[in-house]
Amino acid sequence: MKLDVGLGTEGKYLKNLDRTARAADDLGFAGLWTSETKHDGFLPLAIAANATERLDLGTSVAIAFSRSPMETAQTAWDLQDLSDGRFILGLGTQVKAHITRRFSMPWNKPTARLREYILAVRAIWESFQTEGPLKFEGEFYQHTLITPFFNPGPIQHPEIPVYIAGVNTRLARLAGEICSGFHVHPFHSPEYIRKTVQPAIAEGAKEAGRDPNDVELATSVFVITGANEEETSRQRESIRSQISFYASTPTYRTVLEAHGWQDVGEKLGTMAREKKWQEMPSLITDEMLSAFAVEAAPDEVGPALKERYEGLIDRVALYLPFVPGERDEFWRAVVESAH
Repeated sequence: MKLDVGLGTEGKYLKNLDRTARAADDLGFAGLWTSETKHDGFLPLAIAANATERLDLGTSVAIAFSRSPMETAQTAWDLQDLSDGRFILGLGTQVKAHITRRFSMPWNKPTARLREYILAVRAIWESFQTEGPLKFEGEFYQHTLITPFFNPGPIQHPEIPVYIAGVNTRLARLAGEICSGFHVHPFHSPEYIRKTVQPAIAEGAKEAGRDPNDVELATSVFVITGANEEETSRQRESIRSQISFYASTPTYRTVLEAHGWQDVGEKLGTMAREKKWQEMPSLITDEMLSAFAVEAAPDEVGPALKERYEGLIDRVALYLPFVPGERDEFWRAVVESAH
C-alpha cells in the first residue's frame, strides 16, 4: 500500500508549490494528487514535476467533460514528458448541474461518454507517439485532423495511466474494462469497497478479458486524530458533519446501502432540502463514524491505515491538505509509522 498526499486549494498555493512538492518528496510520500475545485488540476503538477524526481503526480480528479479530449491529451502528454513518466491522468465526470450550468457543456450518457472520451484520448496519444494519422470517430467525439505542425511527437514514456473516479457500479465497471485505476470516493467504508466496488471492477475486467488486479484502487480517508481529547473531539464532530453532508446526497446512497443504512440517507436528504444543516450530524452515529473514518493517535495513524486497507486499497491519502509548515510533526509521524 502506497501512502500519498493531496494538495490544498486555499490562497496562492501555486506560488509555493515547488516547496510543497519537495517537502512531500523529502518526507517519503509515494504520490502527490491535485483536485479540481477552486483551481485548475493540471497547473500545479507542472511545477511539481520540475521540483521533484521521485513522486508520482496525478489529478484526483480533472473534470473530463469540461474539456475536449484533444486538450486533455495535450496537457497529459506534456506533463508525462516533463515528469519523465510519473504522471497519472485521473478523470471524473462531475454531475449534470455543474457540467451544464457551471461549464456550459453538454451532458448525456455520462458513462458511455467517459468511455469514449478515454478511448479518444488514447487514440490521440497514439497519433502523437507514432506521428501517424488521427482517425477517431465515435458517438460523442470525432478527431480526424492532425498535421505535423500540431503534433508534439513521441516521448520516452508514452504509456500514461488513466484512473477514473466514481461511486456507483457503472463507473467501477468501466474502470475494470479500460482503466489503470479507480479513485474511491472519500465517503466510503471497507465493506462498501468489498461489496460494491470490487465486484463491479471484476465484472468489467472479465468482460474485457483483463485481470481485475491490474486496476489499482486509490482513495483519500477521513482521519480523526489530535494531540489531546479536546482536539480529537473537534475533529470527530467536524468529520461527522462532513459525512452527514455526503450521506444526504442520493448519489452516495449506495455507500450507505452496503451497511443497510439507506433510511438514514433518506432522512438526511429530507433535512438537507429543509436546510436543517445543524441538525444533520446528529443522525451520524458513532458506529457510522467508525465505518467511514479512521480514528487513531497521531503516531498510530499509519498502522491504522495499514490495518484497514492493506490488501484492499493500493494507494491511500489522508483527507487533509498537505501544507509544509503546518502539522509537520504529524505528517512525519504518519509517514514513519506507515512504513
